[in-house]
Amino acid sequence: MSNEAIKEITDLVTARTLFATKEVLTSEETALYMGVSKSYLYKLTMRREIPHYKPLGKMCYFNRHEVEAWLQSNRVATATEIADQANNYCNRKGGAQ
Repeated sequence: MSNEAIKEITDLVTARTLFATKEVLTSEETALYMGVSKSYLYKLTMRREIPHYKPLGKMCYFNRHEVEAWLQSNRVATATEIADQANNYCNRKGGAQ
């Protein structure tokens, strides 16, 4: 295995460890964590769609737990869940008449 391959693996392990332990992330780390480009993350912050902090007025920081909660917001129901909800609705309507 080449030194470059070892360094790449080491960097990946380090990044994964940081995400699991670090509470406050930089913009670069947050974009990598979310799997989006830095420019898209910047758009989200400019639109005030994602929670972030600017303690020094310029650089953005993100709380990892808030980013995780934001990523998990707006859950899309599965087809089975929607069918179950429709059946429950129809059963309630049918029983009330």
